[in-house]
Amino acid sequence: MSLKRVVYFDTPAKLQDIKPIEELTGKLDRNPSAEDKLMHSVLENDKKVIKEGMMIQEALNQGLNSFTPDIMFQQITKNYQTAKQIYGESLLKLISGFNPEYIQKNLKIPEFRRELKDRIERNVEDLKNSGLIGSENDISDEGIRLASLVTYFEELDRISPKGISGEKIHKLASIYGAKEDSRHFKKGDRYKDIAIKKSAKLAIRRGHRALNKKDLQVHERQSKGQNCIIYALDASGSMRGNKIGACKRAGIALAYRAINEKDKVGLIVFGSEIKEAIEPTQDFAMLIKEIAKAKASRQTDLASTLQKSIELFPRHKVTKHLILLTDAMPNIGKDPEKDTIEQVSIARDHGITISVIGINLDSNGKKLAEKIAEIGQGRLYVLKDTENVDQIVLEDYYSI
Repeated sequence: MSLKRVVYFDTPAKLQDIKPIEELTGKLDRNPSAEDKLMHSVLENDKKVIKEGMMIQEALNQGLNSFTPDIMFQQITKNYQTAKQIYGESLLKLISGFNPEYIQKNLKIPEFRRELKDRIERNVEDLKNSGLIGSENDISDEGIRLASLVTYFEELDRISPKGISGEKIHKLASIYGAKEDSRHFKKGDRYKDIAIKKSAKLAIRRGHRALNKKDLQVHERQSKGQNCIIYALDASGSMRGNKIGACKRAGIALAYRAINEKDKVGLIVFGSEIKEAIEPTQDFAMLIKEIAKAKASRQTDLASTLQKSIELFPRHKVTKHLILLTDAMPNIGKDPEKDTIEQVSIARDHGITISVIGINLDSNGKKLAEKIAEIGQGRLYVLKDTENVDQIVLEDYYSI
């Protein structure tokens, strides 16, 4: 039986400057910002708000800047297959409330056409009333913010059950780091770092009756250095739709994990030109907004992307890693392959490692990707589709 000693203090304490406490109920802030309201609505699983955010995101994924209900209705009724290519099945389903197959099957029925037109107009009007699109039906900053939040929580739901986790360790010796391995004691080592158990075991194995200097082992410590990662997202025309949507979610997953690990993440969105370039940062809200608003365009310029990454990475000594995600060969410039390889070599000279995630690459694209990963001393992942691209991006991050 063990006895616990409890100490009581019987000296009365005098309270001074007593002020009433303001009690808040229900909300953290009585005057929340617009972004806080959006966040609260998404967290509360407001189906209307989430649906509107998904509509905005699907429009962006299809490369659309605005909602034009009359033109959309005309295209659906005139040539449904063309409309499906322009808007994508997901957006058509969200904005009409009907499955794509049901739309196609009933297009010739006048009553259905009237209902379809009414639903499209009503949903676009709701987007306008919510401030998610402007007076000209163009997507607003508020709309992009909501789309980024919806995409973020959607991706969080995907990766959390999968248990994708880890810890980044930058293996740099430091007297203040965590104890990892051990080595022989040498002049200048701190006595407090001596590994007593390991030293004693070594002395016993050597048959020594007492510890001597040659038996002493010390903990080898490692500091957790910061990693700077840039996520380079191909937004060329072939990435439209679900493909760029999945890759956006992967970028958000990377930002979420890396920033939680105190690392920094940058972003390059590229097509025929650099559309967005953000140096490595820990501003998560800004990152997911910029990722969410990426839209697919036409061609692919890898050389300029590599060049821009060199400019964005910090000059001081940190781990610098570029994740290049693409589904196509570079096709800008006189000799795009040669230009790309030259920029890879320059990036490597600047201490940048490069991994390539190639989506459904042809044989020439795969050969170039292999060269980039080899020269860039990174990894190559060749995927047939984007179903698990978020897992691959996180796997590469944890392998740095």
